[in-house]
Amino acid sequence: MRDSTQPSPPDVAEEEAKSLTDRTERLLAQARYLNLATVSPEGSPWVATLEYAWLGGPPRFLYGSATGSRHSRDIASSPEVGGSLFVGGGAAGLEVAAVDGAQFTGVCSEVAAADLERYHSLFYEAVFPDEAERARWMLPQSSLRAPAVHRLYLIEVRRWWLIDTRTWEQDRIDRRVELPLTAFGR
Repeated sequence: MRDSTQPSPPDVAEEEAKSLTDRTERLLAQARYLNLATVSPEGSPWVATLEYAWLGGPPRFLYGSATGSRHSRDIASSPEVGGSLFVGGGAAGLEVAAVDGAQFTGVCSEVAAADLERYHSLFYEAVFPDEAERARWMLPQSSLRAPAVHRLYLIEVRRWWLIDTRTWEQDRIDRRVELPLTAFGR
């Protein structure tokens, strides 16, 4: 019988979630682009590489694009999306320990004109941290509303997976481990 005055052993599931949350935070800090997968009304897949701003808890991505781009047209007809982020090894070659990545599924939509004020600066500050560069490239809010051709888009992440690094070195099988969305609110 365990002595009730002694602390309980750490919860393995909680430790694993903390480790996955830490990896997610590092990945989001290091990855500059996300790959966004969409499907056309005819069923043709498409992947676009986009700069993004990360909005945590609940997990969301914010990006800008033209309404006429293929992925924007796909989202207008079907908001379900998938995506990935990846950080590679060092410049001297593939450093397996330095490689990390995530995959996600979610729902994407244009940022409503009423919400543009809230998201405009968040997006541009994340994509252009240097103030001079931001001033050079930032579109005014009026250029992100109809009838203008640019918009901000918001992806609400529904599921999130990381590369499962626990067994890869032993069997070389590429697996994923899911991080519950509740871990993003910590």
